[in-house]
Amino acid sequence: MAQLEHFTPSVYAMDTVVLRMRALAAALPERDGIAVFNRVYLAVTEEIDRRLDAGEFADTEAAITLDVRFAERYLNVAEEGWPPACWRPLLQFRRHPGVRPLQFALAGINAHIGHDLALAVVDACRTLGCEPADLEDEFDRVGDVLVSLEERIREDLMPGPDVLQIADPLTHLLGSWSLERAREATWSAARALWALRGLPDLAEEFGQRLDGAVGFAGRMLLTPLPD
Repeated sequence: MAQLEHFTPSVYAMDTVVLRMRALAAALPERDGIAVFNRVYLAVTEEIDRRLDAGEFADTEAAITLDVRFAERYLNVAEEGWPPACWRPLLQFRRHPGVRPLQFALAGINAHIGHDLALAVVDACRTLGCEPADLEDEFDRVGDVLVSLEERIREDLMPGPDVLQIADPLTHLLGSWSLERAREATWSAARALWALRGLPDLAEEFGQRLDGAVGFAGRMLLTPLPD
């Protein structure tokens, strides 16, 4: 499991994350799979930043630390292209003409929530010298922002009314993945990784298996579909 360098939590760190995402948005083709996910994630990050500025997080330092650690894991993949297994399907299929934008968005969310968020909780705990339980409120608030935007994401990226037809393959893909279930599994994974921190070999094995399982789910989400 890769660990990220030390940093001092601040509003400037959040601003830097937003600027990096905006730079990616400007550089990538609109239909590129990473670009599709980046637009979604940028909207989420800007909303979290707005809520931080509004004082909606009780522990601002903890919230910024978790959010920045979380975002850095995605940005390192998008900018450097050296991905863990969970991101490889999206990078492989990012320009496939048979994959719809909503699939790209869900595959990115799957990789980032299912794998990166668990590691980001551990990163944040190490940075702050705290336990996962101390970050649970921040974890839940970030998750609430994602859930609040999920419906809008699906509406914006739906290809048309045909997806409401039961025979449309996208309908079945949408029903196969749940953000709420992914959040619950991620919190359990984060607690397990933290409990295993004194057993690095086991922690590494657990992290690799988590990475592979999330990658497998992402590959299913990116199954090319007929028009």
